Amino acid sequence: MKETTSAIFGQMYGVYAIWLREVTRALRDTGQLIGGVSRPLLWVVILGIGLNPYFRGEVYGEVRFVVPYTYLQFIFPAVVVLNILYTSIQSAVSLIWDREFGFLREVLVSPMARNMVLLGKILGGATTAVVHGCMVLALARFAGVALTWVDVFQALMLMFVLAFGLTSFGIVLAVHVRGFESFGVFSNAVILPLYFTASSIFPLDPALTRAQMLVAYPEWLVLIVELNPLTYAIDAMRGILIDFNQFDPVLGLQVVGIMMVSLFALALLAFRKV
Repeated sequence: MKETTSAIFGQMYGVYAIWLREVTRALRDTGQLIGGVSRPLLWVVILGIGLNPYFRGEVYGEVRFVVPYTYLQFIFPAVVVLNILYTSIQSAVSLIWDREFGFLREVLVSPMARNMVLLGKILGGATTAVVHGCMVLALARFAGVALTWVDVFQALMLMFVLAFGLTSFGIVLAVHVRGFESFGVFSNAVILPLYFTASSIFPLDPALTRAQMLVAYPEWLVLIVELNPLTYAIDAMRGILIDFNQFDPVLGLQVVGIMMVSLFALALLAFRKV
């Protein structure tokens, strides 16, 4: 019994050590921190304010917003997800780094279970991504988004679940990509299409039926938006931060939860090949 307990504590301490190493390395990465600050400033300050006057329609001579929020408020939750998306996937670069310089091989030959090594790396990347998401939340008042402590707590929970799933996805990519440069190009080829087709910068009017939506938008675009799991993650974040949903609020939480479990399972399978 004591040996079993000692082995469990040893595994958990190993997870903690890898988590701490990942978080410390990420927080010391000046480039990553600059990106975490510059992205929300670019999207919220420049894009949000710049496009805000055009985020409206004219009905019977009266100008009204397409949704009952300013564009700055509408895009704010999506920018939170954007920072988490970038940081989560880019944190998987550490796997390539560790593989190239032999650190991963040394860890894998230790008594620590392979799955625990993976868990530590994913938890480290997810924690860093949540920190970067909080950098955007700090701009909430500037964006005109009023948050309560309950809102902040719910947002943090969703951010962590989302970050865990996306970091797992980054690990899957890193396992199949051998070089730093290739990973950067490949990850951006995944990140940008995922984000832009997730109803992040334009709304699908919830008042429209699907038939009406197909008249307003190309059918292929509506289909991609509906199939993109990030669509529902952003929608869930909007529901928490600005109380606006384009889909069933429960659906968003369910999709994020399923995405986290599925991507972690894929990461477990992929990590066996390392």
